[in-house]
Amino acid sequence: MEPTIYLFFNGTCLEAMTHYAEILGGEVVYVFRNSDAPDADSRMPGGDHLVMNMMVKLGATTVMASDSPDSMYSKPQGFRVQIAPPSLAEFDRIFAVLAKDARAVEMPPGETFWAERFAMFTDRFGTPWMLNYEGAKNAGAAT
Repeated sequence: MEPTIYLFFNGTCLEAMTHYAEILGGEVVYVFRNSDAPDADSRMPGGDHLVMNMMVKLGATTVMASDSPDSMYSKPQGFRVQIAPPSLAEFDRIFAVLAKDARAVEMPPGETFWAERFAMFTDRFGTPWMLNYEGAKNAGAAT
């Protein structure tokens, strides 16, 4: 059994998830919009353009998402989506694109005692991220 990340957006699901798939080398597997529901009783409140369910594959990881009706939406809190880029160059590329127009950069890219480069930010869609490139720092880590 593997956990799946499920994100909620306030009307920007398709744009956000497509953006993540492009940046992180993923694939959009499917998108079901409100308009795809067989009848009005099967739809969530809001317009036909809202995403009811979307799946993106990022390597072996599945990320799912949907839009939330205004009355049900709450700002994400208490978690971050963590990505471990394989190189400093890839860290810098991902940070530059994901953090563009970020709502907040809580920790700008920098060295820590556990990582050659680490950053925490909340992107323009409201998704909280952590990027962590350990590099040579993990060589002495206790197991």
